[in-house]
Amino acid sequence: MPLKITRAIDPIQVETITACIYSVPGVGKTSTAFTADDVLLLDFDRRVHASRNRGDSVTVHTWADVTSIAKDDLVTYKTIAVDTVGRALDVLSLSIMDDDPRLGRGGALTLQGFGRLKAEFLGWLRMMRGFGKDVVMLCHSDEQKAGDDLLERLDVQGGSKNEIYKSADVMGRLYVQGGKRWLNFSPTDTSFGKNPAAFPALQVPDFARDPCWLAGVIQKTKDAINAATAAQAEAAQALAEWQALVDATDDGPSFEALVESSKTAPPSIREACQAILKARVKAAGWKFNKESGRIEKAPAAKP
Repeated sequence: MPLKITRAIDPIQVETITACIYSVPGVGKTSTAFTADDVLLLDFDRRVHASRNRGDSVTVHTWADVTSIAKDDLVTYKTIAVDTVGRALDVLSLSIMDDDPRLGRGGALTLQGFGRLKAEFLGWLRMMRGFGKDVVMLCHSDEQKAGDDLLERLDVQGGSKNEIYKSADVMGRLYVQGGKRWLNFSPTDTSFGKNPAAFPALQVPDFARDPCWLAGVIQKTKDAINAATAAQAEAAQALAEWQALVDATDDGPSFEALVESSKTAPPSIREACQAILKARVKAAGWKFNKESGRIEKAPAAKP
């Protein structure tokens, strides 16, 4: 099979994303997840009954309950919510140790066991994305003291939290301030975040009035990501055209015209255009005379 290469000038359309929402218990992570688009919640914590706007869910007892989910089971759903990731990894850990006792010691995974844990969980996430589903990972957070600061971190076992950080396209902290709930995707000095859509801190509404709130947030995030990739493809196309124009030039007056043209290039690629031109002028045996402001033939190298 020939290698399929995505060129720099080809736009990449992001159709599904993985979101992570974390908070201390009781702030409303589950209720928020149920406002995603056609969501099915995998209830590892077995606390779905506490949600005030409960939707469809699966009570998970073992990891086999998860791996047995087929694509046809999810036809009517667009979003899969994992509630919570920490508990999901606990359930997966038990499954791994039951399958291979050598990967556990004293009821905890060995280093090799953690490697398998990360591989299996991330593989499952990729499968859900492959099914065309958005994934919302819900996590409890814990608080750690660092001098006078109180840091908020995901309450997830071992090094698995690093994989959650890397696999999430967008990550936000849910919290209460001034008697209102907020979701902040921007990282701070004391908390993690990923904010590709550059959202300000979002006030969480009354879900009775806005039952599809998270669906809107996720769609706006996709739109922002796709707009960024389209802009990158457009810039790559413009640079490719500039490179071809510069490569076809080999005389001083034409180079001088390109110098003027480079000054009006879009700001995002202006510096790159000028660097391409500078390299081409030198390679063609010309140089820029700072005193006259002209491009002149470079002196021949001494034998």
